[in-house]
Amino acid sequence: MDLSNGLGYAIMIAQVILLDLALGADNSAVIGMAAKNLNHKLRKKAILIGTAGAVIARFVLAVVATYLMQIPFLKTVGAVILLWIGMGLIAGEDDGEKEIKSSQTLGGAIRTIILADVIMSLDNVLAIVGATDGHLGMLAFGMVISVPIIVFGSTLVLKLMDRFPVAIYVAAMVIGWAAGGMIATDASLGLADGFKLPLEVALTFLILAAGYVRRRMRRPAAVPVNQSVEFDK
Repeated sequence: MDLSNGLGYAIMIAQVILLDLALGADNSAVIGMAAKNLNHKLRKKAILIGTAGAVIARFVLAVVATYLMQIPFLKTVGAVILLWIGMGLIAGEDDGEKEIKSSQTLGGAIRTIILADVIMSLDNVLAIVGATDGHLGMLAFGMVISVPIIVFGSTLVLKLMDRFPVAIYVAAMVIGWAAGGMIATDASLGLADGFKLPLEVALTFLILAAGYVRRRMRRPAAVPVNQSVEFDK
């Protein structure tokens, strides 16, 4: 794209902003789920630190994107990790009831945010690089503008989860859908375009089912403990 005139810059800026808005939903879902079990004071800190770390990681990804995408099955491996993270977040919905030190919980949330965001950003970064034609200044602008979008989005997700607990499953569906898209577009697999939608739908339901089963399996473990305590009394 010709950047020698103001119109060229305006079009590119509009493209970058629209891409950030469109691609920020899945990142906001992950951040919202990761920070859900923190108290309200730590949530904001986790979102800000996690987002800052994720944006820095995105910029590094953008610089080495061409080399990264040459690694066989990279997107597939990333999608599997993403699915595991999503299932764990569903299964751990009630972990906030356990007495865990806030610092450890905060650190765990930040690590989850950065790891998941980096994995999900493989496609996002390539889209931004393509939209900016590799223009370093515009690339940096795209990374910076994504910060308020993700922070606002994740804050909104958290509010929805607090008010409507079922929203955590909706967020998990977004993660599963993103993972399906990553596998379907992995060049190393050579899948036809027709596989994309079925994979997205299948992994959306897989993450919900597996996460729900893992969560149910965790609950009975606490029952014998309570019963033994009552018996001792």
